[in-house]
Amino acid sequence: MTTTGLRLEEIIPGNLDAALAIRVRPDQEHAVAPVVKSLAEAYVHPGVAWPRLIVDGDRPVGFLMACLDIDWYEDGSVLRPGLWRLSIAAGEQARGYGRFAVESVAAELRRRGTKQLYVTWHPGPTGPEGFYLGLGFRPNGENSGGQTVGVWELD
Repeated sequence: MTTTGLRLEEIIPGNLDAALAIRVRPDQEHAVAPVVKSLAEAYVHPGVAWPRLIVDGDRPVGFLMACLDIDWYEDGSVLRPGLWRLSIAAGEQARGYGRFAVESVAAELRRRGTKQLYVTWHPGPTGPEGFYLGLGFRPNGENSGGQTVGVWELD
């Protein structure tokens, strides 16, 4: 994969349908919410959610949504930045788009002065644990809704 033309785009009326069309493989659907749910959550979390379409040239290849200091326990006690959602289209996986997406989120958080990036993943053979560990995330011993919590130190 070359990075020429690879970019994140803000979700706007002109690319909304392309974002909504992103679908992961059927065996991954249990592990990530559909883009439409993510965009609904972004709508009710303005200033916290950071949804983006992943585009290669003129082809939408995935969707991500970062969270900028989300209320982790929903009680105001802990705010954390993280990767909330990552969906690479079924036919576009294993081409470096996921790595690009996560590294782009990390760069945005560094730009904002953030030192850590959190993510959760479903454990199991079809889960993304190996992907996240390979990027530098480490389980922090927490579990959230049956998912492993990982953190990447961005220093």
